[in-house]
Amino acid sequence: MAGLRVAVIAGEASGDILGAGLVDAIRVLDPDAEFRGIAGPRMQAVGVDALFAADELSVLGLAEVLGRLPRLLKVRRELVAALCEWRPDVYVGIDSPDFNLPVARKLRGAGMHTVQYVSPTVWAWRPGRVKGIARAVDCVLCLFPFEPSHYEGSGTDAVFVGHPLADQLVPPGAEERVELRKSLGLDPDGVVLAVLPGSRRSELTNLGPAFAGAIGALSRRAGPVPHFIAPMLSDTHAAQFARMCERYAPGVPVQLVREDSRRVLAAADFVLTKSGTASLEALLLDRPMVVGYRVAPLTAWILRTFGLLRIRAFAMPNLLAGGDIVPELIQEACTAESLAAAMGTLLDHPDTAAAQRTAFAALRGVLKAGASARAAAEVVRVAKV
Repeated sequence: MAGLRVAVIAGEASGDILGAGLVDAIRVLDPDAEFRGIAGPRMQAVGVDALFAADELSVLGLAEVLGRLPRLLKVRRELVAALCEWRPDVYVGIDSPDFNLPVARKLRGAGMHTVQYVSPTVWAWRPGRVKGIARAVDCVLCLFPFEPSHYEGSGTDAVFVGHPLADQLVPPGAEERVELRKSLGLDPDGVVLAVLPGSRRSELTNLGPAFAGAIGALSRRAGPVPHFIAPMLSDTHAAQFARMCERYAPGVPVQLVREDSRRVLAAADFVLTKSGTASLEALLLDRPMVVGYRVAPLTAWILRTFGLLRIRAFAMPNLLAGGDIVPELIQEACTAESLAAAMGTLLDHPDTAAAQRTAFAALRGVLKAGASARAAAEVVRVAKV
């Protein structure tokens, strides 16, 4: 008996990782399954026949780079034509909803089953997108437990499968932390504060001065001053943040490293971070944190004026908990002084840090659910409907 035919589409590095895990898990259920689609190196390594390479979509920047929109549309047309000829049992679009949902809509209209792996952030903004998603896919595989409720009454299944990062990241043990610190040149017994002002240029521009100023303020505190370490995505980012530190924290030693941020988080005692994936990684690695975030003033004005945002909290620990378990300082509240004050409370009050860790442990238990295996089971279920 022939195996399932599964189309898998990923256009970003994170999607390539998710896709590779999904393919491996589907093969456990159906060793004869065949896979085609848009794939990065990880997906290709596990046997996905790449009709297009994932980096082509990444270079295009999806719908954001209008100058290359004709090429994007050509890729989409050719992909749809190829899949209509191949007739997969199920189409799985991984994240990248601007590309994947229109493809899914066409394939579903042609009688094929469709799945979206990673829900668009309908819980944060533009909730009306749920109707369009429901027209495009039979099922949405959600990484966070609060997401399925936003699809109720839409006519499409939405299933929480867990977060793959929770299956990968575990808090380091004492010996592992010593080795991590040794490899980073850190004092094994000193207090270390990891500072993550963002990997995108716009994030560093908007957040960098406040984060650098917080470093300056913390260096003048009455209590013990931590060692500051900041992982940087590139030499350009490092030079930019170094200039900010020279201006807002003059004379304060800040260790800038071109390191995987997860290694730095695991080695640190505390974290000052932007919201987003970094705050989720800090939670999974059991690191007490303060979260800050800013967008450009015009962007903030548009979001507020037109009521585009549906959420009060931005930090993932608070979103997951449904309450304020970590200090979160957003937009005008995100100042050097407020960030330093919140971090000072963590540094000076072990019970406050312990309360965060207790909450983190409960959230890790929810998120660690064997995401790839659960996602695979749902994909196979949809394919066989």
